[in-house]
Amino acid sequence: MKGCHKNIYMSAIGVLLLLLLFFSNLFWGSVAVPFDAVIEILTGGDAGNDGWRLILLQTRLPQAVTALLAGMSLAVAGLLLQTLFNNPLAGPEVLGINSGAGLGVAVVMLLLQGAMGVGGYIAVLSGAFVGALAIILLVLLLSRLLSSSIYLLIAGLAMSYLASSIISILNYFSTAEGVHSYLIWGMGGFGGVSTELLPLYSGVLLFLLLCALLLVKPLNVILLGDAYARNLGINTKRLRGMLLLVVGGITATVTAFCGPIAFVGLAVPHLARMASPTASHRVLLPVTLLLGGIVALACNLICQLPGGSGLLPLSAVTSLLGAPVIIYVVFKERLNGR
Repeated sequence: MKGCHKNIYMSAIGVLLLLLLFFSNLFWGSVAVPFDAVIEILTGGDAGNDGWRLILLQTRLPQAVTALLAGMSLAVAGLLLQTLFNNPLAGPEVLGINSGAGLGVAVVMLLLQGAMGVGGYIAVLSGAFVGALAIILLVLLLSRLLSSSIYLLIAGLAMSYLASSIISILNYFSTAEGVHSYLIWGMGGFGGVSTELLPLYSGVLLFLLLCALLLVKPLNVILLGDAYARNLGINTKRLRGMLLLVVGGITATVTAFCGPIAFVGLAVPHLARMASPTASHRVLLPVTLLLGGIVALACNLICQLPGGSGLLPLSAVTSLLGAPVIIYVVFKERLNGR
């Protein structure tokens, strides 16, 4: 009973922190918008300034929703992979999906030679989707051929290096404008989802998160080993394919719209285990969802700190926050003799 009360208390604090960060993302930005004007616009009133309304409803609100869903989704993807591979250092990046999306973007930008109009932006999104989905299909094929999750993890890393090598060659033959455009995309950011694209982005991620929630029970069984899971009638190969499809879909969607985002999927599940030291995914998955949203919103807020002088690169901020967590996990595993 005491532990249950503690979980409820911690969850309430987490929800309050999430709401605080979400609304902070609406109030804070490169352009100063008065506090009372923000409240007026959010409640459907007229603040008397069309520019403020445009900034809030067309830029800051979609950006905050994008960050919230991206953080939640990547964190859940990382948790699913760490459970599937029984490896604390598994994350969405290890299967090469990020690199596949990057390869698709590199090909598009090489063809466009850096020309990034509306059509170019749509082409970049399409290239990221195609590249990521190609890697997903290849990983799904390998999952049917390889019986060991460790071999599948190694194959994913190999595909990641292969895609990165092809990207380097493409950048070598690209123009300076193309390389610059790819570099900007590679920094990541939550500001690329417009109000027109937000329903599509949100709908896909919410559907995939629902699929992840429906896999809670078999995830708990996997923790006891493949043999035990098979004895309970669970088809481990099919389950692995479903997990990879969910993770791949999440990573492809977020990477296509936001660029490659490092360490969120890798570090947040460990923060969730620290906050709620339990192996049950019935508790761990919701906590991971909550912390993923908190971390992404906090990172987006930090990116706005320079104010009118520009934005900090998102990938740099997420790495700055996530790397110490991974270093801690590595040392902890070492001290535990694993």
